[in-house]
Amino acid sequence: IFGCFTGESDGLLSQSKESMVFLVSEKKQITDSVVKRKDVIKGIVKVSHLDFTITASQKGVITVFNNQRKSYVRFSYFHQDTAWITGCDFLPQLKYVVAVTESTVVVWDYKSEENKNNGYVIKPMKNCLLCVSTVTTSDHLAKDSILMGDDKGYVYLLTMTSDDFIMKQYKAEKESQFRVLDSENFNILKRKLHDDWVGRVKYISALKCFGSCSLDSLRSFVLDDIKRLEDNLPVREFSVPRGVNAFTYCGKAKVVVTGG
Repeated sequence: IFGCFTGESDGLLSQSKESMVFLVSEKKQITDSVVKRKDVIKGIVKVSHLDFTITASQKGVITVFNNQRKSYVRFSYFHQDTAWITGCDFLPQLKYVVAVTESTVVVWDYKSEENKNNGYVIKPMKNCLLCVSTVTTSDHLAKDSILMGDDKGYVYLLTMTSDDFIMKQYKAEKESQFRVLDSENFNILKRKLHDDWVGRVKYISALKCFGSCSLDSLRSFVLDDIKRLEDNLPVREFSVPRGVNAFTYCGKAKVVVTGG
């Protein structure tokens, strides 16, 4: 049960007379251990139309759970690179899983039945990537775009096509499951929107806008058209003392909610 609370003048929280109660269904537990000890889950994504869930751990274990068949497939990235995974998402057109680390973008073909050569690594990325989110505007069957945020306040827009994973491959190392792709061969737009780390990025399809947040007290939250990443026009930004850690959009109430 989740209740809405209001603040009183003495700093205490009291339950509002107009509080709303939200009921959730009984929780389900995955009994299989997703990761080993001393590792943590950094991203959980539910892909509703394909009925599976993706998890990504800090040390590089990406898992796809089939909700209907209760089965899973797993991909390990940690033995290729020492950088930690910081977020993950799903590419709906290309049907790949994408994750970002401190220095690379990892793309995994989870459908591949081959034990090797089913993963791609896009690098180098100059700054430390902290979050990733898919842009759900493309109706092109062979193209997807993702938003990423880094530790310097930049927000990136990276567009990938099916040709990128065919024509621009580097020769894979022997006995390696990764194919290294040069980031210079990709269409990557970026713009500095914050003066601190980008905590979260997300495309809100209902508003046809993207959002990004930061602990920056001056430029805490940005909500604007994705075309602003291509130009230098002013963006719609909001200031919140001590910044914003997270945000989401409620379509029913037509409000954006932030947490700091």
